Amino acid sequence: MTTALITGCSSGYGLETARHFLAQGWNVIATMRSPRPDLFEPSDRLCILSLDVTSPDSIAAAIEAAGPIDVLVNNAGIGVVGAFEATPMAHVRKVFETNTFGVMAMVQAAIPQMRARRSGVIVNVTSSVTLAPMPLAAAYTATKQAIEGFTGSLAHELAAFDVRVKLVEPGYAPTTRFADNTAIPVMDLIPEAYADFAGPVFAKFANPGLTTREADVAEAVWRAAHDTSARLRYPAGADAVALAKAG
Repeated sequence: MTTALITGCSSGYGLETARHFLAQGWNVIATMRSPRPDLFEPSDRLCILSLDVTSPDSIAAAIEAAGPIDVLVNNAGIGVVGAFEATPMAHVRKVFETNTFGVMAMVQAAIPQMRARRSGVIVNVTSSVTLAPMPLAAAYTATKQAIEGFTGSLAHELAAFDVRVKLVEPGYAPTTRFADNTAIPVMDLIPEAYADFAGPVFAKFANPGLTTREADVAEAVWRAAHDTSARLRYPAGADAVALAKAG
């Protein structure tokens, strides 16, 4: 039976992806900083592990506890929305630690077993901010663009060992906790000088057109995990698909 290790399963895309893989009969290792068994129906195919992707010790412990995994889904991430001018560099580094270096560290920890078996899939979840420039998201975009380049290169590198590497690019999902999953409240990063610019941006966020559902992302991850072609990118959600086509 196949096994997927999914990071960031306490809410949103990660939680929905874990539930989707479970529903399809897979073994699922759902990881999160603070384990929440109450988020899932009891299952003998589910293992919930504590994992902080910014901690080498935590990563090593989780990989050891997980045992052989067939698919690694790097979903854990934190957001930052606001004017870059007002965003402390310490916070920019914090977001990079999770969104970029955390993904890289998880990949590096999982590669040896996949390379040795000459099988496995790594799915890195980024964002539709990589498909088109988005205002008030410069630092966040940088963390995700870095993973786009990293994943593209890694896909070539690991193909030599029959390990597939994929990207899933979710669009805007108003029902997720993205804005809440930040260390600094959004409005604290909007100086008065940016008020006139930010107003229409936030108004559009409040009344979006096309959007993404958590289920769209879970289904895209599922497709990416099963696709044996050389396809790299999987936009997830109607808005992300539209952006990808426009680009």
